[in-house]
Amino acid sequence: MKIVIVGCGKVGEALVEQLTKEGHDIIVIDSNSALVKKLIDDFDIKGICGNGANPDIQKEADVPACDLLVACTPLDELNILCCMVAKKLGAKEIIARVRNNEYFNLFLDNDLGLSMMVNPEYEAAMEIARVLRFPSAIKIEPFADGKVELIEYKIAENSPLADVALRDLGEKFQSKILICAISREEDIFIPNGDFVLKAGDKINITAAPKDIYSFFRNIGAFKKRCKNVIILGGGRIAFYLAKQLKHIGISIKIIENNYEKCLAFKENLDKADIIQADYTDFNTLEEEGLLKTDALIALSDNDETNVIISMYANDKRVRVITKLDNISLSAMLDKAGVDTVIAPKLLTANQIIRYARSRQNSGGRMCSLYRIVNNRAEAIEFIASDTFEHLSTSLKDIKFKPNIIIASIIRDGALLIPNGQDTIEIDDRVLVVTSSKYFDELNDILER
Repeated sequence: MKIVIVGCGKVGEALVEQLTKEGHDIIVIDSNSALVKKLIDDFDIKGICGNGANPDIQKEADVPACDLLVACTPLDELNILCCMVAKKLGAKEIIARVRNNEYFNLFLDNDLGLSMMVNPEYEAAMEIARVLRFPSAIKIEPFADGKVELIEYKIAENSPLADVALRDLGEKFQSKILICAISREEDIFIPNGDFVLKAGDKINITAAPKDIYSFFRNIGAFKKRCKNVIILGGGRIAFYLAKQLKHIGISIKIIENNYEKCLAFKENLDKADIIQADYTDFNTLEEEGLLKTDALIALSDNDETNVIISMYANDKRVRVITKLDNISLSAMLDKAGVDTVIAPKLLTANQIIRYARSRQNSGGRMCSLYRIVNNRAEAIEFIASDTFEHLSTSLKDIKFKPNIIIASIIRDGALLIPNGQDTIEIDDRVLVVTSSKYFDELNDILER
C-alpha cells in the first residue's frame, strides 16, 4: 500500500518503523525538517518538509493516489484538517489521531468521512482499566466482542503450574484454557502439549472470561478486584481512566503537582480525590496512602520519573502499572519485577497497522491485532471467508507454518478451544497466535 503519514513525532516514528517492515511504500510529511530527515535516514523512505494540511504539499506527496493517509501530529485540529484536504484530493482512506475528548465524541458519527479515529490516551486508559478488573494478570486483551480473552500471567516461584506439562493442565486444574505463547528469559515459544512450564515463565492464556476466573481460582492465584488506586499525573490518560474506574466502583486518588490541572480535575471528576502535591517525594506518597492502595498507576509525562516511582512502589510490594513513551525502558522495569507497562504510541500504531492489513486481504478478514510477549509475537483475530483454502478440514490435517497455534474459534457465538478434530468454517472468528509476523489474511498461516 502507498501510505502517507503526516507527523513525525513518537506515533509517526512508531508507524514508520512497523509499516516499512511490512513492505508498505511510506511518505512522511512534517514541518520540522530535522524530524523528516531522521526518518528518511533511519528507514530509507521519502519525506517532505512542510505543512501537512497544505494541498500543494499533499499533492507533492502524491496523496491523490495514496491508499491511506494517517494524520498523527500533536494537534487535533491540524490532523482533522489534513484528513479533510486528503479526502478532497481523493485519498482512499484517512485516519486521524484525535486526543481531545470533545472532538473525539463530536466526530464519532463520521461526518468527516474518516475511516478511523485513534485516541492514544483513551486506548491506554482502557487497557489499564482491564488490568485493574483482573489484578492477577499483567495484560488483558479482549477478542470476539469479549467472548474470549487473552491474558498474560507470570508464574510465581511457588505456583502449582511450575514443572507441569501443558497436556496435563486440563485434567490437573479442571479448566478449559489454552496456553498459546510463553516468554522465558530471552526466548519465546509457541508451545505444544509436551512443553513443561517453569517458575518465572510469562504465559499467554486464551479462554472465555468465566473459564479464566475458574483457572486462576484452581491454581490459587486469584486476586480480589482492586477497590482503590492512586494515579500519579493529571493528564488525559488519568482523566479517561478516572471516568472508567468510577463506573466499576473503584475509589480514585489523583496526585498532581500542577494547580491548574488539579482545578480542572475537580471540576470534571466528582468522585475522585484530587491532591496537589509533589508525587516525586516518596514521603508524600506514603502519607497519601501508597502502602495501603491496591494499585499505583504512574502516568507522569516523564518516563524516568515513572520508572523511579514504579521501582520504589514495587519494592514496597505495591501493584504497579507504568506508562512509558520510550518502551526500551521497560526492560529495566521487567528486571525489577514491574510487569505491566502501557505504551500509548504502540497501542495507536497497532490500531493503524491492523486497519492497514485488513484493507488488503481476502482470505479471511482481520478484525483484531495485538502484539504480545514484548511485541515479539502477534495474536490476530480473523473472520474466515469462503476463500480460506481449508474450510471444513480437520486442524490435524492442515499443514501450518512453524510457530503458529489456533488459540480459539468462535462459531455462532460459542467458544471452542480447538483440538485436532475441529475445523474452520465460513464466518468463524479464528484467533491465531504466532511468533511470525505480517500475516494479512487467514491463508497466510498455511505452509505452501
